[in-house]
Amino acid sequence: MPVQMQKELSLFVGTFATLLAIINPLEVLPVYLQLLLGKDAATHRAVARNSCFYALLLSFFFLIFGTLMLRIFGVPLSMVRVVGGIILMRIGFELFTPPKDGGFAAGATDPNANIAFVPLAMPLMFGPGAIATIIGMTSTIKQSGEELLSFVAIAAAIALTMVVTYLCLAYADRLTKFLGKMGIDAATRIVGFFVSAIGVGLIFDGVIEALETHGITALH
Repeated sequence: MPVQMQKELSLFVGTFATLLAIINPLEVLPVYLQLLLGKDAATHRAVARNSCFYALLLSFFFLIFGTLMLRIFGVPLSMVRVVGGIILMRIGFELFTPPKDGGFAAGATDPNANIAFVPLAMPLMFGPGAIATIIGMTSTIKQSGEELLSFVAIAAAIALTMVVTYLCLAYADRLTKFLGKMGIDAATRIVGFFVSAIGVGLIFDGVIEALETHGITALH
């Protein structure tokens, strides 16, 4: 496999795995079911489809305009990685030690509101962690003739993440019955651990790149 293809595949897999871990559909399931309590299957599918579509649009918005704004203002990509890593690490710790009160209060939502957008698409599915992931992954792209392929790889990873999330929401009842409360809690904690590890990795890479840029150190 060509080196460039390996790079794009690695970027695709890394973005997909991190985004899926950040969104963590299993953690969204209880809130999703509570908000749609008493609704028919068709409504469940429609809300799942719309929430994933909104999250997809928000992701593409930050993929395009977030990267553009960083380049316009000349923000060092190493610093973007460090900040993104800190956010991911913090979110990972929160997932690993979830609040005892269950987090989001479903009853606080206006019944007439578009729940597919708020709170499902934002902030549950697309929040600071997803933003940090997308910006952090785009910060690894070097300006070259192949950078378009890198953006395509990230875009494809985002789309696949939303497809998987939709399937989890569409079959929320079956998944909840199969995994149970303890299974979902265990999966959330495991995901939190890996998200924290990904965040630490981004911080490490960002610090090393910043030191090399200023000539303080060099890796051989």
